[in-house]
Amino acid sequence: MNTDKLLELAFYTLPALITGGVAYYFFQMFVQNEEKKRHFLLMRENQKHSLPLRLQAYERLALFLERINPAKLLIRVAPLNDDKVAYQNLLIHHIEQEYEHNLAQQIYISDDCWTMIITAKNTIIQHIRKTTLDASIPDADKLRETILSTLLQDETATNVALTYLKSEVSQVLG
Repeated sequence: MNTDKLLELAFYTLPALITGGVAYYFFQMFVQNEEKKRHFLLMRENQKHSLPLRLQAYERLALFLERINPAKLLIRVAPLNDDKVAYQNLLIHHIEQEYEHNLAQQIYISDDCWTMIITAKNTIIQHIRKTTLDASIPDADKLRETILSTLLQDETATNVALTYLKSEVSQVLG
């Protein structure tokens, strides 16, 4: 008789346990699905607000690269006197000032892109310093002319960085 009662109890509890297990499994799946949905909606809302900021950062950095492009920089910043070292310092000061003005934009772009921009800036500064050390250049006007003529022969670092920046923007926009 005890075995019959235990068997009868097992017949009643086994389906209840199976039903409870299935219900628990479906409830867990539902909760996980809702969590993923909520996370997706939150990410989409964040992207809606962050995309304009990222695009603005890319625009500002493109403008930065254009402004430190030696061909444009040398036209915009004229020498104050004939001293080539003073002109070198003036050019580097303008580049550093532009850089500091756009320093916060790095939080909106990839590390690779930021590295390209810093490399372009440093390459231009190094090129200006190297050209200034040339003893055959007597004054600021000749320094300006030499830097511009060198640019016509080589692709500038700013153009390389700008190309990379544009490719990253096209990836962001899809």
